[in-house]
Amino acid sequence: MAKDQRPVIAGSTDVDAFLKKVASAKPASGAGRLIFALDATASREATWDQASHLQSGMFETTQALGNLALQLCYYRGYREFEASSFQTDSQNLAREMLQVRCLGGLTQIRRVLEHGLVEHRAQRIAGLVFIGDAIEESPDVLCHLAGQCGLLNLPLFIFQEGGDSAVQRVFQQMAQLSGGAWAPFNRESADSLRALLQAVAVFAAGGRKALADYSAGKGTDVKRLTRQLRLT
Repeated sequence: MAKDQRPVIAGSTDVDAFLKKVASAKPASGAGRLIFALDATASREATWDQASHLQSGMFETTQALGNLALQLCYYRGYREFEASSFQTDSQNLAREMLQVRCLGGLTQIRRVLEHGLVEHRAQRIAGLVFIGDAIEESPDVLCHLAGQCGLLNLPLFIFQEGGDSAVQRVFQQMAQLSGGAWAPFNRESADSLRALLQAVAVFAAGGRKALADYSAGKGTDVKRLTRQLRLT
């Protein structure tokens, strides 16, 4: 999608109240789990400082959802892949995010998906968020793994930085195969991204019905993301 076609969502004063309502309706013993995975290779270095503040802010959007456990993953350099423990302290994860720096290396999206599947088989994960701008691996392998995620009900929420159309096609196919959704990642549309991440957080904490209810009164981007999901 071209840059000038991306709608921007205005801020909403009822977001915090809605998130708290979703959190209060969920049993305290049933915390949702969500993985945030990031491409931290050199191709993102030019925009990293600005984008990292927005990415860390994504954690903070989940603060009202006290029942949501988050894990930060990222890859960079030569086969370097890091994954934190699952934590409910989103501010701590935001601080960890701000300490990450880019290193040159190839993409490791396959490793992200394999890691997500391992974690999901051990204990259910509500969704996996991935932020990246490039693919240097076999699209067939990535789509196969995305299909496995779909079979196991692990949706991928893929946020693409940059406008590479070939990358977009693969990311969109991966999202579709997993039962998840794709959206552009544009640091200039911070309000839109915050709304989308809040929607993902609502989904992780309250399920598909909560997301459908949440999106009813929201802007075009949130509704588009919701429509991409296989709502049941």
